[in-house]
Amino acid sequence: MNPETKRDSYSARINTVKALLNRRQIDDAAAECEAIVGLDPERVEPLLLLARVRQQQGRLDDMLEVCESALRLAPRHRGAELLFIEACVCCSRHDRARQQLAGLEEQAKEDPALLQHLAQLYAHMGCHIEAHSCYRRAAGLLPEDAEALYNLATSQVAIGELEAAEKSFSAVLKVNPNDCDAWHNRSLLRKQTADNNHTDALHERLAALDKSDRGAIALLYALAKEYEDLGDFDKAFEYLAEGAHNRRARLAYRVSTDENIMQQIAETFGSAYASSKRDGDNRQGPIFVLGLPRSGTTLVDRILSSHSQVTSLGEINDFALCLTRLGRVADKHSLLEAAAALNPKALGSLYLDGVATYGYNSPFFIDKTPANYLYVGLIAKVLPGAKIVSLKRHPVDSCLAMFRTLFRMGYPFSYDLGDLGRYYIAYDKLMRHWESILPGHIHYVSYEQMIDNQETVSRKLLEYCELPWEDGVLQFERNAAPVATASAAQVRQPIYRDALSRWRLYEKQLAPLIRQLDAAGIAL
Repeated sequence: MNPETKRDSYSARINTVKALLNRRQIDDAAAECEAIVGLDPERVEPLLLLARVRQQQGRLDDMLEVCESALRLAPRHRGAELLFIEACVCCSRHDRARQQLAGLEEQAKEDPALLQHLAQLYAHMGCHIEAHSCYRRAAGLLPEDAEALYNLATSQVAIGELEAAEKSFSAVLKVNPNDCDAWHNRSLLRKQTADNNHTDALHERLAALDKSDRGAIALLYALAKEYEDLGDFDKAFEYLAEGAHNRRARLAYRVSTDENIMQQIAETFGSAYASSKRDGDNRQGPIFVLGLPRSGTTLVDRILSSHSQVTSLGEINDFALCLTRLGRVADKHSLLEAAAALNPKALGSLYLDGVATYGYNSPFFIDKTPANYLYVGLIAKVLPGAKIVSLKRHPVDSCLAMFRTLFRMGYPFSYDLGDLGRYYIAYDKLMRHWESILPGHIHYVSYEQMIDNQETVSRKLLEYCELPWEDGVLQFERNAAPVATASAAQVRQPIYRDALSRWRLYEKQLAPLIRQLDAAGIAL
């Protein structure tokens, strides 16, 4: 075979693997990719493709091993270095990931594209100060680049520089007035007033867009936020409903899938599993703060992490990733079956050893991943020394808070009130299940009670976590640690009551949701 024909054949086989991946034929893609690597084990590109295949198979440790092989062949191959960092994060080797990132940051110097890629990886690991440093350098190299300015603004939000972030978003819009996400994010940073708001400019920008333009979604959410600030609640809900409808129409999502998953979880992790004699890793230290998004998890996280003995790791995926690593499957249904059969101590130790590579020095750490409510039964078994704090919020306020939020990713049930009602009912049923098989194991915090009586609720929270009282937890707004959730602006303020009973402002529009929850026996 002449070199040109060989090259064409190689390219065709690579394209075959990519096509199989696009069709979700993962195992077929793996077999073809393994064959390509076997024919030419000295080429880096097939190894990197194989690493991606292993990731989609849920074989995360194999992904890391393949990346290491690629780096041995080509230690300075940029693609291999970046994928190695990603693999380290998937395998909870955060120390190795940070080391590799630091080396690349040294090399980045005048390379704004690389700096921004490194910043994304830093942010994904919760290293928001390092991410900000990279974004700031990139924006300095590209002072008129809208993307660089936008990324700088998001990092300023994470580290609490809200006034600077507003200026940066405004700078983005001077360069690119069509950046609808910048319009939306700028509206979120402060309460708009009659003398200082963007409603006219938002209407003008919205009118210039085609109805099918996805950017309209962000503008509609921005208008909803600003009109609510201005007290025009009918207009606020009108724009909110339109934005949510447009977002939902773009999603291939069925709430029944999540309902079935939660039902399967309850059936798989029942009283027999909870009472089985297999022991987990009993080390003390983890505090899981969980609940539906926008239910107050970030507030509780900030209160707890204001304590001198507690570090927040933020919203990390380590527990779910450890499940995938030991189960070696990525499909949710298969993973549940595999999880129930895992050795509890092996899973608990894998999680704790991996989390230790974040490098925190305090006796306690917070895992504030809201969706860990899916794993409460598993967490209690594999980490018997863990504290589990579950947030409760008025059901309608909880649903409205999610409906009002344009999430960057995830939570596809939040853009339709019918989906929200069904999801909330399934969530409530699952949490009741956990309480029935783990009585007294979960500490519940009421969002409303925390707002009404911060000190009393905080004292009970610290007592449950076996932490001595410190007055500093009452000044959580002084907590300088970065925060990268939808509540980033709010938690920089002291306790405020604006969000209590917000649903009353939209009681007429929310009537179908209220009836749905009431019919399911949800206490309102």
